[in-house]
Amino acid sequence: MGRPMRFAAAFMAVVLPFAAHAAPQGYFDLAPGVTLETGDTWVSNGERFRLYGIQSCLRGTAYTDGQGNRQDCGAASLAVLAAYIKDTKPICAPVAKMGGMSYVVCYATVGNQRLDLAQIMVTKGYAFAALKTDGLPYHPPYAIAEQLAQQKKAGLWQFFDVQHPAILLSREANQRARTAAQ
Repeated sequence: MGRPMRFAAAFMAVVLPFAAHAAPQGYFDLAPGVTLETGDTWVSNGERFRLYGIQSCLRGTAYTDGQGNRQDCGAASLAVLAAYIKDTKPICAPVAKMGGMSYVVCYATVGNQRLDLAQIMVTKGYAFAALKTDGLPYHPPYAIAEQLAQQKKAGLWQFFDVQHPAILLSREANQRARTAAQ
């Protein structure tokens, strides 16, 4: 392939995804109006969806804001996801289905760029890398983004008492295991 053809192919690969007004084949629009359950899970047309590889703050867990007020951590994650849905009009594609839940990757449009919505949530400090039972992340780049967000004290990381949801979920699972063993 000659240089002009490579340039044209590269140009089309970059321009075409942004010229479309609807989600490409295999993707679907994530539009305002879905029922958000958490900062990573929603229901649309009776089907449950979850952003793959991340864990939002758990509903009902709290952090202390800069004014000393207790705030619901899960509500903060949910509010940020709602704002990103409204402002960036993501498109999503299913990657796995398990137990009635469709795990998806979503891309948000910011300016003329398509960005990974889960990566944005983690980078901005309003979601965390989801961990497998062995403690390793489902998607290692999210763990790296989380580490950087924590170092920068981005989003929820700015508050001294924010707890990683994996720690809370692990404690809960260990308690259930101890109770079942008795």
